[in-house]
Amino acid sequence: MSQLPKRAHRLDRLPPYEFAVIGQRIQAMTAEGKDVIRLDIGSPDMPPPAAVIEALQMSASDPKRHSYGSYRGDPAFRRAVANYYARRFGVTLDPEKEVLPLIGSKEGLVNLSIAYLDRGDAALVPDISYPAYHMGALLAGADVIEVPLDPARGYLPDLNAIKPPDLARAKLLWINYPNNPTGSIADLTFYEKAIAFCKTHNLLLASDNPYCEIVFDGYQAPSALQVAGAKDCTVEFISMSKTFNMAGWRLGACVGNRDVIENLLTVKSNIDSGHFRPIFDAGVVAFETTPDTWLEQRNQRYQRRRDRILEVLPEIGLEASRSPASLYVWARVKGGDSQHYCQHALNEALVALTPGEVYGPGGRGYVRISLSVGEDRLEQALARLHEWYRVKV
Repeated sequence: MSQLPKRAHRLDRLPPYEFAVIGQRIQAMTAEGKDVIRLDIGSPDMPPPAAVIEALQMSASDPKRHSYGSYRGDPAFRRAVANYYARRFGVTLDPEKEVLPLIGSKEGLVNLSIAYLDRGDAALVPDISYPAYHMGALLAGADVIEVPLDPARGYLPDLNAIKPPDLARAKLLWINYPNNPTGSIADLTFYEKAIAFCKTHNLLLASDNPYCEIVFDGYQAPSALQVAGAKDCTVEFISMSKTFNMAGWRLGACVGNRDVIENLLTVKSNIDSGHFRPIFDAGVVAFETTPDTWLEQRNQRYQRRRDRILEVLPEIGLEASRSPASLYVWARVKGGDSQHYCQHALNEALVALTPGEVYGPGGRGYVRISLSVGEDRLEQALARLHEWYRVKV
């Protein structure tokens, strides 16, 4: 009997994707008839603007919009992204050379590592971060050097503490503000320092900025590209998943340094054939016609949910500070064991939370709570956690 060949060694370096593991557990519990409320995943519960859905329907009904598009993505969408950056951040982008549409920003995050990292190279990755930064480096055969994010510093990295031997191997530095999962923010002064650091050490700065439009309390998130000379060493990733509630549409973009964009395109063009053109058409409508009032009203709902969660945290063994951005509450477990807390909350209260360890060793002792659950279900989840914790202690 023949045997299949052994799988590639690169897969041996990849741990199971934690969100898939959590999802499988929840799926099994649901199949058993258990009603699990998911506060673990950041998938917006509200729909995109009505005009966006209508644009998709109209475009999809056009028989000419079902053919292959350009590997660089739809020109109108690239222009819409460039116009958005000019309007929102005052940043000028060449839509032909400095904007690359993505099938969701996640694939761009991983493919950037494939485009730049070889064996022996390293990526500088925050020790609390979105797992794709780690996984992309591991898939490329490179190493990960973890950069601590200290709560006392507002979860900003101390770049000067990175050791010279690590800098000698590093080619990428990842940053993400507003931050997932901590909700921490960065100002232009930090971006200026990060860009100067990258120029000094010949690093590519990869700024992941998908939460820039989920803001509260009058806060406005900046872009790393607002810094003078940023495009010399910087690319930034944006996503329509959170900005316009289009998570399942898988539409995002990488913008910035044109050489990096070209190298990322080289990887993409050998892997995929671009997005469904009606989704590009809908994306254009999202960028060009969505009023600020739509974003403000959506964010007000998230803010009310955030405030309600913060109000209940002391009663369920958690504590957190108030963040002016992001889709999550990052809460410290008073007992310190976040894995234990989340496991028992799921099994006994039927509420799914994300343990902080999913985001790296710096996340131990914390849990991430998503705001993307409707008010009624959120109240139900908080009531379950309150009753569970009351009995537990």
